[in-house]
Amino acid sequence: MGFTTIDFVILVVYLGAVLFAGLHFSKKDMQGKEFFKGDGTIPWWVTSVSIFATLLSPISFLSLAGNSYGGTWILWFAQLGMLIAIPLTIKYFLPIYSKLNIDTAYHYLELRFDSKALRVLGALMFIIYQIGRMSIIMYLPSMVLANLTGINVNLLIIVMGVIAIIYSYTGGLKSVLWTDFIQGSVLLIGVTFALIYLLSSIDGGAGAVFDTLRQGKFLGAEEVIFDPNILKNSVFIILVGAGFNTCSSYISSQDIVQRFTTTTDTKELNKMMLTNGALSIFIATVFYLIGTGLYVFYNQNPVLAQTAQQDQIFASYIAYQLPVGVTGILLAAIYAASQSTLSTGLNSVATSWTLDIQERLSKKEMSFEQQTKIAQYISLGVGIVAIVVSMVLANGEIKSAYEWFNGFMGLVLGVLAGTFVLGVFTKVANATGAFAAFAVSAIAMVFIKYNMPEVSIWSYSIISIGLSLVVGVPVSYISRKLTNDNKIPNSDTVIYE
Repeated sequence: MGFTTIDFVILVVYLGAVLFAGLHFSKKDMQGKEFFKGDGTIPWWVTSVSIFATLLSPISFLSLAGNSYGGTWILWFAQLGMLIAIPLTIKYFLPIYSKLNIDTAYHYLELRFDSKALRVLGALMFIIYQIGRMSIIMYLPSMVLANLTGINVNLLIIVMGVIAIIYSYTGGLKSVLWTDFIQGSVLLIGVTFALIYLLSSIDGGAGAVFDTLRQGKFLGAEEVIFDPNILKNSVFIILVGAGFNTCSSYISSQDIVQRFTTTTDTKELNKMMLTNGALSIFIATVFYLIGTGLYVFYNQNPVLAQTAQQDQIFASYIAYQLPVGVTGILLAAIYAASQSTLSTGLNSVATSWTLDIQERLSKKEMSFEQQTKIAQYISLGVGIVAIVVSMVLANGEIKSAYEWFNGFMGLVLGVLAGTFVLGVFTKVANATGAFAAFAVSAIAMVFIKYNMPEVSIWSYSIISIGLSLVVGVPVSYISRKLTNDNKIPNSDTVIYE
């Protein structure tokens, strides 16, 4: 059947509705803290779905189903890393962020280490990472949609970028959170419907899928539960490593930490985290079931297969096998996954640049009006840069860039998280130790990535956090002795009483 006129109309109406919703929530003139943190009226469940929509980029949307279609469920265990990340974040980090009422993730670094430079460094690392992430997130779904619909890929990238820029520019965080909520809800409902429809199309239904899982499609013969060499892939290292990766996002990535700044009520923060975890594990399981279901479906109906490409298989099924209209809604959901991640990225970069960098470097204190204006210009400028980079990727060779970026993501957030862990879990750590830990773990991780390909990417965060502690603690101790530094950190910035 393919992509019909009705599907196109649905896609256009959906994008118009999202833009309208974003503008509706930005009717009130948001300035200063309200632009960055919302106006205190955003329910915890909206923020929870927003974190879910932010973390679930179209990269996951397209690749999770592709993973289980082309291989096994071993990477599904990465989603279970939430079971490690969420308790750690709730127990050790959220109470501190709540007590300090921080403006950004990197505000914590300044309060803990009494160092503006460390705050600026953290913010710069995040901004570079986020611009790269946004460009790839605009490129991937636009490329898939262009292949399925025949619409020019550059036009799709521009439309996605412009809509996200408009509502993140006008309404600040409140507008972004509510539109994320809508996009996340459409995605959950659409993907669940796709699974039910797929199972009803398979001879033997769900039973046939579970039989296939039992026959080596869940874990392959060579895939081990535990390998004593923790630098090699196994279910254990994927689960634990992904747990630390996700925890690194929760504690040091401004786009997620910004959600925590919408309230200082720890009960609401905990509900937010637990709901987000449940949604994430649920949707990942649905995607993996869809992938195995597609494997069974196309084995039963080989003439219907439109593509052999692993990451395109779900999008191809949506376009050619689902009923007319549903195709439009689900392709809109893929586009939606990108837009929610993109608008979040724009808003978090604008917030971080304004409060972490501009404020630190500015001689005079800025008014709320000035802060808001700068943030709006930054989100506009960064949005345009991301559109341009995305179009360059779309017209070049992406594979190496995509792989490079995935490695880079593990490097940046792991190294950043190491500094946060050093601050929260030790009293002795000072700015000198934090800078040394940052430098050593960054250099070590770059070396490992480019010279030791045998080291599992799932161990990156574990290594960089471990290195930060091994380097940061003794360097801090020695520098304190040499300078007679007896300063005790603010008790609200560490876990100890």
